[in-house]
Amino acid sequence: MDAECLAVVDLELRLLDPAVRCETATVLELLHPDFSEFGASGQVWTREAVAEAIANDGEKIATTEMSASRLAPDVVLVTYRADRPQRSTLRSSVWIRHHGGWVLRFHQGTIAEE
Repeated sequence: MDAECLAVVDLELRLLDPAVRCETATVLELLHPDFSEFGASGQVWTREAVAEAIANDGEKIATTEMSASRLAPDVVLVTYRADRPQRSTLRSSVWIRHHGGWVLRFHQGTIAEE
């Protein structure tokens, strides 16, 4: 992984940190204005809905198998497994460079086999 991919992974991990998740303004700064998510529940989430939903989620999310690869000069794909007590999900995030910084443009979670 190059330095920018590592920086994007750090941003992904920030979005999983309960201390960051409760700061709606910080979460919104990390999400692209046109952000969308296909949740593991099958629900489609908007930027504002995600920021609101995770604000009260203080649960720790463990990650494994984290990797990042550059899809284009200004696009990075991050994939990983997220483990919570009630379930594990496979996740993918597409980060893009926007106004000089990295923001999350799209995220998908899929329930993983145990």
